[in-house]
Amino acid sequence: MKEEIIVSGRMNPGVDPVLHVWGWEIPVYLFLGGLAAGLLFFAGLYYLQGKENKYTTAVKKAPVLVPVILILGLLALFLDLHHKPYFWRLYTTIKLESPMSWGAWTLMIITPLSIIWAALHIREWFPKWDWKFEWLKNLEKFFSNYKKPMAWAMVVLGLILGIYTGILFSAFNARPLWNTSILGPLFLASGLSAGAAAVMLISKSHDERKLFARIDLIVIAVELFFIIHMFMGFMASTQVQQDAAQLFLGGAYTAPFWIFVVILGMIVPAVLEIMELRKMKVPVIIPAVLILFGSFMLRWLISNAGQISRYLY
Repeated sequence: MKEEIIVSGRMNPGVDPVLHVWGWEIPVYLFLGGLAAGLLFFAGLYYLQGKENKYTTAVKKAPVLVPVILILGLLALFLDLHHKPYFWRLYTTIKLESPMSWGAWTLMIITPLSIIWAALHIREWFPKWDWKFEWLKNLEKFFSNYKKPMAWAMVVLGLILGIYTGILFSAFNARPLWNTSILGPLFLASGLSAGAAAVMLISKSHDERKLFARIDLIVIAVELFFIIHMFMGFMASTQVQQDAAQLFLGGAYTAPFWIFVVILGMIVPAVLEIMELRKMKVPVIIPAVLILFGSFMLRWLISNAGQISRYLY
């Protein structure tokens, strides 16, 4: 039993510093945002490399799903808001020191951009698609001439969006578990891994699946590097951050994190991808779904565990 001396009424259940503010909406929003960021990054990257016909799924087909993914993510975020009629006030100012301001404006730009890119490639899903109105056909021709600048914007904004999903947590200094700069790069890597998994899941090209399996192996290695160093940083830091790390190193979140995120979400898919690259028959749906599941569980567990971590000293 751990003895604690209560010196403040704030220790009452349901009151800060054990206040539970964020529910399922935030992890869902961050997961979908990271997935969208990964898909847009790869679409822009391979278009700029002139490989849009070689890697058709990554550049043309998968990005068509991004507007739906972003809208569902924004809907989850909207459901979390306590003052829903006033969300527009985020767009009355720009605060460079605010992660929420960065996220709001990035989403404001990247959402219509993803809709335009999806509209230009809608025929990848519906070959007989035809715009009924002449002005829509003219818009399609107009934006077709600016695909290269759009691709550059998707690469840059995709990276910003992916990092923002982690920085949103790390900006909360009052929560020791979130108070680490590694969360931004970690969530970016997780989003890129999820994007690669989605491309593998959708693609029917063996060469494309092999490419993204190799990419995913590299990204998984980077994720594991960040996770190891995140805990090393916590254990070499203050007592409160050591206590926060203990949530995953023997505490309540140990089994879910290491089983669902690390083993099932990273190591098992990596082994299966290596087997596939060595010409063994592995159903692509297994590693792809496991990666997506692990990416979601990473955000779910970090969100919930972070709200439990607290300062007592």
